[in-house]
Amino acid sequence: MKLELRGITKRFGTLVANDHIDLVVEPGEIHCLLGENGAGKSTLMNVLYGLYTADEGVILLDDHVQNFQGPGDAMRAGIGMVHQHFMLIPVFTVAENVMLGNESTRAGGFLDLPAARERVREIAARFGFHLDPDALVEDLPVGVQQRVEIIKALSRDAKVLVFDEPTAVLTPQETDELMEIMRQLKASGASIVFITHKLREVREVADRITVVRLGKVVGEASPTASNAELASMMVGRAVELTVKKGAPRANDRTLLVEGLSVIDPIGQVVVDDVSFEARGGEVLAIAGVQGNGQTELTEALIGLQPQVRGSIVLNGEELVGKSVRHILDEGVGFVPEDRNEDGLVGTFTIAENLMLDRSNGAPFVKAGNLQRNTLADFAKDRFREFDVRAQGIETPVGTLSGGNQQKVVLARELSRDLSLLVAAQPTRGVDVGSIEFIHKRIIETRDAGVPVIVVSTELDEVAALADRIMVMYRGRIVGIVPGDTPREVLGLMMAGEPAAGEGAAA
Repeated sequence: MKLELRGITKRFGTLVANDHIDLVVEPGEIHCLLGENGAGKSTLMNVLYGLYTADEGVILLDDHVQNFQGPGDAMRAGIGMVHQHFMLIPVFTVAENVMLGNESTRAGGFLDLPAARERVREIAARFGFHLDPDALVEDLPVGVQQRVEIIKALSRDAKVLVFDEPTAVLTPQETDELMEIMRQLKASGASIVFITHKLREVREVADRITVVRLGKVVGEASPTASNAELASMMVGRAVELTVKKGAPRANDRTLLVEGLSVIDPIGQVVVDDVSFEARGGEVLAIAGVQGNGQTELTEALIGLQPQVRGSIVLNGEELVGKSVRHILDEGVGFVPEDRNEDGLVGTFTIAENLMLDRSNGAPFVKAGNLQRNTLADFAKDRFREFDVRAQGIETPVGTLSGGNQQKVVLARELSRDLSLLVAAQPTRGVDVGSIEFIHKRIIETRDAGVPVIVVSTELDEVAALADRIMVMYRGRIVGIVPGDTPREVLGLMMAGEPAAGEGAAA
């Protein structure tokens, strides 16, 4: 099926999110949509999927104009969406999830589960999936859950498939398998729109690339284009994609974690007897597929986890049992993976969010009074330094794009006198140009002699920043390896296979 978007324009008040965008996706084509954070990619796909109504422009399928009033209309017309965060019910079986929202019944009004099972088997066989229709989704690995999402779309005869950041929760091996699935779908005649920020994946699988910047199409590119060329189109300027760093210069500032376990509210051990050392003057990157204990580990380091066993010693001081306030005052900088939940107060201004870690004393509060001029000067400097894109420092942070919100968090944490930096997903939702800046600041912090822990599901980011890499799987450390360890080895470790040799404990 041929997909064509003509002159799609979508406004939110005075903001023009999509500005007369044209896009053509041919049958049997993988068309990549590239753009920095806030460029308008997601808005455009939400228009296509019927979640938004365009203010101007039309959607055509095989040259017929469509008028979608909701996702149901889009699905009935043959459009399927594979979301970054799976839309599956964990306690349902594969077959039950596939038929959800598109239920068929048999005599007596009972759900026709046998038909759903057969449909799953038929589609799975067509694409070489090994999938049990009666398996509970919660028991399936993440990569297999994604296949359930794909089968769910195909079961509704989708001819146009939109993949929205589909590799965010996959190991490298699972990513390679997804690329092969996309090629099979292409060979079957499906039209595929592939949204990703990972330039390597774009070049590997795309037939054509459309680049969007500030709501407008700025050009098309071939998969033969270099990463630097693609990044330049996305940002509008030349971007340095290689992190420049010298050899680490270790010092005696250390974080020593011994026998650390974290128990969640229902009594499960989510971090299991973890021991490691982060040295001053180095970046220790923690790699792993999302959901293997990294979140709970970083929260334990900052005092956010209530049930912790073991020891966390920073520069000779035990942190277990200390309050979050005390740990922050000791100079621990924390970039949480969920900025909205743990990093920002959406109704506060940019300036107010920049002082959250230091709202109990100098220089911003004296004798119980807010020093507004001091805060304003500080906020204006950080606003310019971190290129926060907003009307000014009095803008409520909740009105900013995700990337600009992340810049506010980083500006606050990296502007403190640090004894340890813990950065979880530091560039999540941030454009390519800002990634360059953030990586540079992380390395500057490391070169200032501070121990730096970076948690990232992006292997390219791990490889760029790490002096050593610690891989976690199901709450345990699989191994700690040098920063130049091949991504194929890291991928196997992320699936639970220890690295060979003594290097696993480097």
